[in-house]
Amino acid sequence: MDVANQLVAQGQFTVVKQPLGFIKVLQWIFAIFAFSTCGSYSGMFKMSVECKNRSYSNLGIEVEFEYPFRLHQVYFDAPTCEAGKPDRQFLVGDYSSSAEFFVTIAVFSFLYSMAALAAYCFVLEKYRENNKGARIDFVATAVFAFMWLVSSCAWAKGLSDVKTATDPERVITLIPACDDRENLCKEVYDPKVSGLNTSVAFGFINLILWVGNLWFVFKETGWMAAFAGTYVPSQEKQPAPDSFGQGGYGQQDPYAGTQGGYQPEYGQQGGYNEDGGYNQGYDQQPTSYSNQM
Repeated sequence: MDVANQLVAQGQFTVVKQPLGFIKVLQWIFAIFAFSTCGSYSGMFKMSVECKNRSYSNLGIEVEFEYPFRLHQVYFDAPTCEAGKPDRQFLVGDYSSSAEFFVTIAVFSFLYSMAALAAYCFVLEKYRENNKGARIDFVATAVFAFMWLVSSCAWAKGLSDVKTATDPERVITLIPACDDRENLCKEVYDPKVSGLNTSVAFGFINLILWVGNLWFVFKETGWMAAFAGTYVPSQEKQPAPDSFGQGGYGQQDPYAGTQGGYQPEYGQQGGYNEDGGYNQGYDQQPTSYSNQM
């Protein structure tokens, strides 16, 4: 319990509310639906053969089949409408490859989704470190999306063939006694394949989920910035031209510190004194007119 509590305490479960984690939860759930509806299927159909001599008739011929749909191994005993043992007939077709491929992809998708959710919740920082985890996740998501496309299409075609091979009206043509018009052969019960139809629908839903998840995983890879051109490589500083440092823009303007025009400085002070004379501010005293006289 202590270990479990520590894991829960360290987990970042808010990522499940984000598209990246929420879609993974949906992938995990729908993968379970896909392989469970296909891998656990078993069906049955029923026919009747009424011979001219009713003592040889069999009005309840039951034929059972199941996953992985190796129908060529499924057999039933049909009356010959003559004295002797019944005639053993086999169904036609082997559709195990498409069915097993579909279930295998669903199982691996279930496992990968669970592992990815664990990474999102417990090691999200390492997942985003240098974008390595996100890029691996993107490649794996793209592979699974492609595999869902292939497996769903293959299983849809395989299911169509299974329906044809298990159609009672078609199976009746395999019974030799039914070639005689005096014997009455008919279907009693059709197989229910609604579960198999649902499995194909779940397959294409998984395809949509995995393709849609590519966008949200792609945003975590850091490739978007490179594609958008927002990454600017560092540039080396270029040396300034020599003309800027010699006699040009590198020299200081002598008039930059002055305001209101050119103001020379002579170190002189001048002004009018109280007697109305003009004092030029020189160190020597001015010569008075009385001395000149």
